[in-house]
Amino acid sequence: MKPFGALLSFEEAVNIIDANIEKISRIETVSISNCLHRILAQDIIASRSTPPFDRAAVDGYALKARDIFGTSRQNPGMLKITGAVYAGEMPKLRLVSGECAQIATGAKIPRGADAVVMVEDVNRENEQIIIIKPVYPKANIAPRGEDIKKGELVLKEGIFLNPANIGVLASQGITRVKVYEKPVVAVIPTGEEIGEVGRKLKQAQIYDINSHTISAVVRENGCKSSRFGIAGDTHAAIKAAIEAGLEADMLVFTGGSSVGERDLLFGILEEMGEVFFHGVQIKPGKPTMFGKVGGKPIFGMPGYPTSCLINAYILLLPALRKMAGLPVKRNVTIKTTLGEKIPCSTGRKQFLPVRVDEEAAFPIFKESGAITGTAKADGYIVIDENIDIMEKGQSVTVTLF
Repeated sequence: MKPFGALLSFEEAVNIIDANIEKISRIETVSISNCLHRILAQDIIASRSTPPFDRAAVDGYALKARDIFGTSRQNPGMLKITGAVYAGEMPKLRLVSGECAQIATGAKIPRGADAVVMVEDVNRENEQIIIIKPVYPKANIAPRGEDIKKGELVLKEGIFLNPANIGVLASQGITRVKVYEKPVVAVIPTGEEIGEVGRKLKQAQIYDINSHTISAVVRENGCKSSRFGIAGDTHAAIKAAIEAGLEADMLVFTGGSSVGERDLLFGILEEMGEVFFHGVQIKPGKPTMFGKVGGKPIFGMPGYPTSCLINAYILLLPALRKMAGLPVKRNVTIKTTLGEKIPCSTGRKQFLPVRVDEEAAFPIFKESGAITGTAKADGYIVIDENIDIMEKGQSVTVTLF
């Protein structure tokens, strides 16, 4: 049994992980129907202007602005209607002085017109309109290239493709686009005490929870999960799992990271590569480990489900997003008060799950082996290592899951 060395602070652990994670540079081409929340791997230069022609911004009548200069209720203007123009059709008419054309929003401005008067500002009498309010040239017209000009850089390489960005791609007639590949993360559960979900458990076994929660975190943060079968508590089994997992871009082990007789991961990582730290001054999740083998980052996560999942949120998640090229996650927080007193003299930074109602945040005091500790929580509060007690009614910030 190997004891922990000096525990790293949470901040030191975060910095070490960040310094050893690199964005994946592999590129693939996908359809715009499948590029939502992907990272663009090319600059997009506009091949056409949007809109591609001058178009009506309102329903009304296209005309020559000079024909109704100076009109008012006391001095109305009158124009002859010579036709109508609808969205999606090419106008065939050409206006001359004294004429106008009914026009729909989005329709192409006919030749000879330089403004549109809103339908609300005219009175129609048979085939003519009476105008009591003048308009200026280009009024109520969306000019060609108002939104996008041909040759303009409209989307820059490296951006996160959201629905609006996909609309920009569609505006250019683009059907396929280059994006960075999603990193592959090997998720490897360990331990004789866990069994595969869906199979009959042996005596003294529980179902493997952690590989499923970690895989969900992986997928939720821009990566692909490659979930392995359970590796047994032997040197040969753990080493074989590492060797197989090196086909992926990152490896995440669950269990086997502590200091018990069967916690072998630390020693095997030292043999095969490098361990940057083993043990972090946090609760839950003290046994967390991080290293590299063959240039691939490897996490050793605690075996207890609450410890494993909380550590995935605070340590693994930022690494996943950086590797995938995703923007840093903006945590959603709320301020409230504590619903009860909390003794917290642990000497470690604590990430305590809480549920929140309309009145306060209530800690969920369950041991780290209980997955419901996080399933029933709305988020967590952070308690610094030098705090001995937190009183009921004290102000707290809850980071929501």
